[in-house]
Amino acid sequence: MADVPADPTVVHPVPGQPRVVLLKPLCTSPLIEVGEFSYYDDPDDPTAFETRNVLYHYGPEKLVIGRFCALGAGVRFIMNGANHRMDGPSTFPFPIMGGSWAEHFDLITGLPGRGDTVVGNDVWFGYRAMVMPGVRIGHGAIIGSGSVVVDDVPDYGVVGGDPARLLRLRHSEADVARLLALAWWDWPIEHITRHIRTIMAGSVDDLEAAAPR
Repeated sequence: MADVPADPTVVHPVPGQPRVVLLKPLCTSPLIEVGEFSYYDDPDDPTAFETRNVLYHYGPEKLVIGRFCALGAGVRFIMNGANHRMDGPSTFPFPIMGGSWAEHFDLITGLPGRGDTVVGNDVWFGYRAMVMPGVRIGHGAIIGSGSVVVDDVPDYGVVGGDPARLLRLRHSEADVARLLALAWWDWPIEHITRHIRTIMAGSVDDLEAAAPR
C-alpha cells in the first residue's frame, strides 16, 4: 500500500464520528491560528469550538495552537477580554450595560494582559482542562483533565490540578533537547506518514534515525 497521508483539510476526519473535528479548516476567526491535524473531540457540537471553547475573545490577543494537538471535550481557553478592573472599589463593568454608562467605556479598554495564548505542537489536553489568558504551553506537553493552567508549561511537561502544577517531565532534559531539535511535527507529511510507528512508539534514538536527511 502506498504511503498516503491523511487529509488535513476535512472538518470531520474520522468516518462515522462527527464528534471529532480538525480545527484548522473549522476556525475562521483571524484571532485564532491552528496548525494542521490538531483536533477537538466533543459529543456536543464540536463545530461550535470558536464560540463555546474560546471565551471572551475580543482581541487583539490571539490564540495560537500548533500542529498535532489533541483537545478533549470541554477544553476552554479564557482570553484577556474576561479581565475586569481591580484597582478601584468595584470590579463591575458598568459601561457594557449601555445607557449613559457607555460614556465611560474607556474605563474597561486597554486593561493589562499577558499577550497571546500560545500552545506548541503535539500537546494533549485532557477533559475539561482550562487555560487562562496569556499562558504558553510547550511542545509535547500533557494537560491533565480538569486542570486550570495559570502559568506557562515547559516542553514535554505533564501538569495537573487547580491551579495546575508541574508533575513531571515526559523525558529527561537531554532527551527533551533532542526531541525539540528533531521537531518531527515539521517533517514533510509524507515522511511522517512513513514513520508513524516510530513517532508513536519508538525511542528518541529511533526518531533520530528516522529523521529526514
